[in-house]
Amino acid sequence: MAGAVFAHEVRRRDRSDPRLWYLVAGALVGGLLGSRLAGWARDLRPAPHASLAEQWLHGGRSVLSGLAGAYLGVLVAKRLCGYRRRSGDLFAPAVAAGLAVGRIGCLCTERPGTPTGTSWGVTLTAADAARFPGTPGGVPLHPSYAYEIVFHLLALTSLIALRERISRPDALFTGFLAAYAAFRFAVEFVRGNEIAVAGLTRPQLFLLGCLPLLGWRLRALATTGENAWAR
Repeated sequence: MAGAVFAHEVRRRDRSDPRLWYLVAGALVGGLLGSRLAGWARDLRPAPHASLAEQWLHGGRSVLSGLAGAYLGVLVAKRLCGYRRRSGDLFAPAVAAGLAVGRIGCLCTERPGTPTGTSWGVTLTAADAARFPGTPGGVPLHPSYAYEIVFHLLALTSLIALRERISRPDALFTGFLAAYAAFRFAVEFVRGNEIAVAGLTRPQLFLLGCLPLLGWRLRALATTGENAWAR
């Protein structure tokens, strides 16, 4: 899905430079390495009868570190192939579409979230709940991954609506990252991930660590000489 959206944006914007596909390759490689490294580093002590290689191949993955890895992968690819033009306008809708589709798998296979009193909660049987340590059975749980799917679909709709009004390509992608960071920090409170420090999960700590960089990017856009947000 992400690749199809990216290709559509390339055609729509008449950006025919073949080096763009080196950027896609850099994003894919960087995203894979970033997501796997985070899952592997989460527990440096190998589980019984599981080697580090097995943990790398079959262990957990992180969407947030995958995004960071993909971003760095694009920067490296640009340096290697000599592409100097900004490309955030091409990647932003593709990333939103890809995450929306990817989270469907998480919705079907991962722990839904924390207990909720809402009518749309997901109730697991005792057998299903046993697959996720600490998850209660027979109790409505927040469908946190469904929340994220809705967010990304709304983000994709907004990006499509705004893409002709945003004058700087990097502003479109930075705005998406800022919105997703805020949403992800908030939804972590109902996701049910393990608390790491001070009542916060590891993804929330990761986001706090990225906050200075994201703040710098937003400030750079806000203080640029041209109007970055609208034509």
